[in-house]
Amino acid sequence: MTVTVDVVGEGTQTVDLPDDATYADLIREAGYHPQEASALVDGAPVPGDRVVDADEVQLLRLIKGGATADSS
Repeated sequence: MTVTVDVVGEGTQTVDLPDDATYADLIREAGYHPQEASALVDGAPVPGDRVVDADEVQLLRLIKGGATADSS
């Protein structure tokens, strides 16, 4: 199954997944950890353990970046 993934604010990519892949699998294949991003289908969040059933998915990153060192 080929899915178009739009990472909000970062761009679009295409991922190939097995037919039984879950949304957590999709998030990992897109290069993120499931605790770092949520999958949205038609604007609504979907559970990570649900089997992918959409051709187009948005990923909303919940965590971005990290702590920066204080240079003073």
